[in-house]
Amino acid sequence: MPLIERAALTDFAQDMLTRAGMEADKAKATAAILVEGDMIGHETHGVSLLHWYVEALEDGSLAKAGDYEVVNDRGAAFVWDGNSLPGAWLLSEALDQACERVGQYGVVTAAIRNCHHTCALSAFMRQVTERGLIVQISVSHPAASRVAPYGGTKPLLTPNPMAAGFPTSADPILIDVSASITTTTMTQTLAKAGQKFPEAWALTASGEPTDDPREVTEHGGTMMPLGGQLKGHKGFGLALIVELLGQGLSGKGRANAPAGVFSQSAFLQVIDPEFFAGLDAFTAQSDFLSDACRSNPPAAWNNGPVRMPGDSAARKRRVALEKGVPVGDLAWEKLTRDAKRLGIDIPSVFA
Repeated sequence: MPLIERAALTDFAQDMLTRAGMEADKAKATAAILVEGDMIGHETHGVSLLHWYVEALEDGSLAKAGDYEVVNDRGAAFVWDGNSLPGAWLLSEALDQACERVGQYGVVTAAIRNCHHTCALSAFMRQVTERGLIVQISVSHPAASRVAPYGGTKPLLTPNPMAAGFPTSADPILIDVSASITTTTMTQTLAKAGQKFPEAWALTASGEPTDDPREVTEHGGTMMPLGGQLKGHKGFGLALIVELLGQGLSGKGRANAPAGVFSQSAFLQVIDPEFFAGLDAFTAQSDFLSDACRSNPPAAWNNGPVRMPGDSAARKRRVALEKGVPVGDLAWEKLTRDAKRLGIDIPSVFA
């Protein structure tokens, strides 16, 4: 697996996007989020997406330039129409504005409709937690259907990822989960490789549990909500929360989204602990909770100590900063081919 210095990989990603026609500020924000995704271990949502982004820029489904439309803005809450612009840029811009306003309002909430792909949500967390703020983001895709409502058999919902970041006096707590057991990317990857899920994570078209991802990709089956066959009502409930916050508050959802158009709806919120009991009071609690969880006696099946969400990401990030950002072999082959076609220099590889 190639290892590439962070700045060189970021410049490479930015150059590829700008050469494909993306406006400079949008390419810069997108490249930074993609590389951050790889650094924290979300390789399916890192620079491997560049190949798809270039194709989307070339076919026009990803807008190359322009600005969002302000649908409503009340200071502490705002709604944008993203006009199919890059999701990484839209979320980064919205988070920056929320962080600027939160000192005045304490809590700032936003909903954005018509975003293009929003990358790994946990890749946005540090830019907020490092300011001593709390952040949460959730995203859904109202024009797509991958997950049936609990007890049903027809795909209706999407995996609907949700992420939250909380500051501590050390590494932040980063939570990034989906309302489904598995993701669309993993399902498609395993299906192409002819591999199975570790367990029955999907349903056939008739509603029978299966470990075969091809039942989803080829035969009309669905991915199970988080909790599976017995407790899937919990994941179903989380999916509804994500859908209604992002789609309902932005005004663009399943009731009016055109079929077959890639267009995500996002909800985000930034909270300033200073507006409540104070940042020191908050980190006293987040530090205590983190230490208490990590020192909890591990179960026999757990190969190592208890980890907090974000521990693995922080460790991988430190390694990537020191030794280079890992990029998958197949992804790197595609990217080098795209780079040659676009006339872009390929960065040096550490290993």
